[in-house]
Amino acid sequence: MAEVIDGKQVAASVIESVKQAAAELERSKGVKTGLAVVIVGDDPASHTYVGAKSRMAKECGFASIQHTLPAETAQEELAALVRNLNENPLIHGILVQLPLPKHLDSGPIIQSIKPEKDVDGLHVVNAGKVVTGDLDGGLVSCTPAGAMVFVRHAHGNDLSGLNAVVIGRSNLFGKPMSALLLAANATVTTAHKGTKDLPGFCRNADILVVAVGRAELVKADWVKPGATVIDVGINRISVDGKSRLVGDAAFEECAKVAGVITPVPGGVGPMTIAMLMANTVIAAQRLSGLGALRL
Repeated sequence: MAEVIDGKQVAASVIESVKQAAAELERSKGVKTGLAVVIVGDDPASHTYVGAKSRMAKECGFASIQHTLPAETAQEELAALVRNLNENPLIHGILVQLPLPKHLDSGPIIQSIKPEKDVDGLHVVNAGKVVTGDLDGGLVSCTPAGAMVFVRHAHGNDLSGLNAVVIGRSNLFGKPMSALLLAANATVTTAHKGTKDLPGFCRNADILVVAVGRAELVKADWVKPGATVIDVGINRISVDGKSRLVGDAAFEECAKVAGVITPVPGGVGPMTIAMLMANTVIAAQRLSGLGALRL
């Protein structure tokens, strides 16, 4: 039976490191880590996420500022707010909660955030640094960064000699995840819906990462015995008339074959906010001329 990674426990460890780093920054430099979160409109799920992020920022000892804008906010109004936050020396991280209302174009807004304050890791400069292996110069998007903490938990920092398969090629997760694995010296295959014999590729993977949003796509006979399975999918299904969350891997059967596996829920999910906090204190450390937190 596989080792099941407790994402909440690992996330709590990351948060503890962030708290220590933030406290040390304030003690040594007199700098209080500042995070600005911007939300536009009334989407309940977005407000829930933003509330959780703001509470965690305060728990970490940050100065947390939330800008809540009405749904009818114009593109230029939002752009002006981001420009002001870019120039505010007390703000080290800027997060614009997505999705935005349909009349707003999120692309230019995200790309207008200064890369060094882009704690979501979505700016093309940060994406480019991940692809080129400049992990000490950029900010890595939160979910793949969290998934890599799990990979290092299982295999250490050097993945030389290991085969990794990432199912999914999204800009938000699949591509940066493949780049992070490659930077750690794994031999990486990025698979997707156009891949022929997907199960065959998966059976060769020492590290299998799945992020496609298809409930229980990966079956036990896709998994190499002893492999590490990182499940990033979150899918709501109905079982006997009751709704429940499952991942992209069939957990119960895959856990009998894998060496390490992440559950859904309770695996990668808790790491996303933890890595956002880590990115924020890293941004503050760099902007203050200090060496950055390593996880």
